[in-house]
Amino acid sequence: MNNQTLIYKNIAQQPKAAVKEIVDKIIKSGQMSRQDHTLLTSTVLANGNSNEAERRLINQIFDYIQTGRLKLIDW
Repeated sequence: MNNQTLIYKNIAQQPKAAVKEIVDKIIKSGQMSRQDHTLLTSTVLANGNSNEAERRLINQIFDYIQTGRLKLIDW
């Protein structure tokens, strides 16, 4: 089992901290795959209402894409 699969399994078990962990992983890697997008989207939707901190994290993803600091891969 590789590290990426391991983080996805750990995140699925901890939905409260999951959004921050997913966003941190995406930003640290400098790229976002379709799998990352699906995981982030499903986690946010599964949690129901997102709080202000989660919205800021998601907006940070958009900012990084717009400024070229984050690449979209495997789309």
